[in-house]
Amino acid sequence: MLQSEPNTTSTDFQAFNTSGSEGLAELVHWTFGILRRQYFVIIFVAALCLGMGIIYLSIATPIYTAKTSVYIDLHRSPMGQQVGIFGNDPIEIDSQIQIIKSRAIALSVIKKLQLSNESEFKSTGLSHGLVSHLLDFLLGATAPASTDADLQELDAKVAAFDSALTVDRVADSRVITISYNSTSPVLAAQIANAIANAYIADQLEAKYEANRLAGSWLQERQQQLREQSDAAQRAVESFKKQNNIVTADGKPIDDKQIADLNGRLVAARTQVSDIRARLSRLQTMIDLGPANANVDGEISELNSPIVLSLRQQYLELSRREAEWSARYGQNHLAVVNLRNRMQEIRQSMFDELRRATETAKNDYEIAKQRQSEIENQLSTAVAQSRSTNQAQVTLSGLESTAIGYRNLYDSFVQHYMGATQEATFPITEARVISPASIPLQKSKPKTLIVLALSIFGGIGIGCGLALLRDAMDRVFRTANQVETALQLPCIALVPLVNGDFGKQLPRKAALGINAGRDGPVSRDADVIWTVVNTPLSSFAESIRSIKLAVDLHLEGRACKVVGFTSTFPNEGKSTIAASLTQLIAQAGGRVLLVDCDLRNPTLSRLLAPNASIGVVDVVSRRHSIAEAILREPKTKMAILPAGKSIPLFLTSEILGGDAMIKLFEVLRENYDYIIVDLPPLTPIVDVRTSTRLVDSYVLTVEWGRTNVDAVEHALKGAPKIYDSLLGTVLNKTDMGSMRRYDNTGRYDYNKDFTRYGYID
Repeated sequence: MLQSEPNTTSTDFQAFNTSGSEGLAELVHWTFGILRRQYFVIIFVAALCLGMGIIYLSIATPIYTAKTSVYIDLHRSPMGQQVGIFGNDPIEIDSQIQIIKSRAIALSVIKKLQLSNESEFKSTGLSHGLVSHLLDFLLGATAPASTDADLQELDAKVAAFDSALTVDRVADSRVITISYNSTSPVLAAQIANAIANAYIADQLEAKYEANRLAGSWLQERQQQLREQSDAAQRAVESFKKQNNIVTADGKPIDDKQIADLNGRLVAARTQVSDIRARLSRLQTMIDLGPANANVDGEISELNSPIVLSLRQQYLELSRREAEWSARYGQNHLAVVNLRNRMQEIRQSMFDELRRATETAKNDYEIAKQRQSEIENQLSTAVAQSRSTNQAQVTLSGLESTAIGYRNLYDSFVQHYMGATQEATFPITEARVISPASIPLQKSKPKTLIVLALSIFGGIGIGCGLALLRDAMDRVFRTANQVETALQLPCIALVPLVNGDFGKQLPRKAALGINAGRDGPVSRDADVIWTVVNTPLSSFAESIRSIKLAVDLHLEGRACKVVGFTSTFPNEGKSTIAASLTQLIAQAGGRVLLVDCDLRNPTLSRLLAPNASIGVVDVVSRRHSIAEAILREPKTKMAILPAGKSIPLFLTSEILGGDAMIKLFEVLRENYDYIIVDLPPLTPIVDVRTSTRLVDSYVLTVEWGRTNVDAVEHALKGAPKIYDSLLGTVLNKTDMGSMRRYDNTGRYDYNKDFTRYGYID
């Protein structure tokens, strides 16, 4: 079956490879292919848009733009610096921009410059009035009062003023640019400067009024805060007196005494813990007795001269005992005496250790008594402090209130002094740094921009239309496209023939008869005889390509039966079939051209217009094969015309009948090639009944006319025909236009063919 693939355009463009340079190269080729095919559309649309741009420039009213720059110093005011009301610059700058664009500034400028008399504002007011009256008339409303009409006219002027005004911030700076558009350059400069001056005047007025109101309010509030601060301080002192609260270095005396006792208690507890640990260690040594080996080490920690002397004697005797034991033996009398002496000294050291233990017990009792006394003193102090805790909490609140009132009062005094100074000499944070001058060139419309937009916009629209037009061109244009869409080889590209080749031979001639019966073969159809008339043309070469494909595909067959069909009528299948027959006949092959297009026998009308016997007569056995076949004596081409007309509904029965099969069996025995001209696929079903007659089919597709979807649909409906297809022929190809659809250079061969004798 036909493996149909989507065909996006009329070119042989396939799906792009997404890998590497191959995909990019295919994309470039596809793009240039569309440009080659649709360049006229792109140029036409671009020229049209350019013309529209030129017309617009010629009729558009020139607009002039005047600009003035205003610098805003947000931190000049001392009050602003102290309270931080201008901490967020971007928000404040945006606020100032809205002030400049406010209705109050607009009305001030309109009134000052008397803009109501300018034509720009008159036309706006007039049109607005006409629209308002028309709406009132349509809605049936009563005529507005004169006051309402004046307000509407004023609103219209303000709206016109706002539409021509542009206020922007310069990058991230504090500079604001005021731009005004007008048809008069002088008026544009005047209005831009007037807006800046009106804004500065409005800021001065607002600053003066704000300072005046702030000064009055601060003065009243300052007096209130002073009275509140004094009252809070008096309440603090009175409360201290009532509750006998005395402080030292800002802290109550009870708290200081408790802190001292806490420190002493910590030291006493530490001492008790140390003595108890030492006593426990000494008591452990006493319990172990004088024989304990660790007695010597524990005694070394006692800082007593007696203990140190005994220990030194013990160590000396221990050394001598070790030396004499090694020299005289363990049981020598002198060694035994030394051991006895060491035992006495050890008992003396143990006695000293017992006395040290008794001393430690006494120290432990004394330390515990001191700790108990300090704990009692701390309990008494804490009990006394608790009675004044509630009063201290209240006192802290009163002191905090007094401090808060004092700080607030000091702050308001400072603000009041600043407001008093600013009220006497108000200043504004804004100043003009670049006044507007009269513009010398128009700002709108910009000629270069309009022309550039016209050209590039036209090119863009043209490319879009070209792409759409190319995508909608669902016809066959290239061999690649045929092979991709139909999954069949394109065996030949047959060029379009204009019909002038027939002038090389006589236009009419009765060239042959058969069996003694008059049956002339006509030479009126110039295109059909192109292979004979101009054998060195590209048309003839394409027919040779078809013959080569037939020979290779049907190699080894005694007789090659090839059927030529198409999707629609008038695609040139009959011409291709006749031309192939002529080519084979000229080469000396035994070939027969059979016209099996029984409903529309084009070949019979062109080549044998006077024939009265044909296929139908032979199948019906009214005449023999020899009587029906005509021969052209020069090319030796044999033709079997369609013959007598029959009812149209019987043609498929005849082509698929047993009589037709037997006829072709007889013809196979007498010819090497049988070329069959069959009906088209789409209009009728006759060609589908010919599968038992034909070895292979050749599908003829007309260049630039046959629809891709129609061919795919026709082949899907005839699977047996598709399976037997040898290939396709792209007929009536405009070789000059092919260069626009395929950039491989495979169609630009005429200049090379002249070296081999070809003539076109």
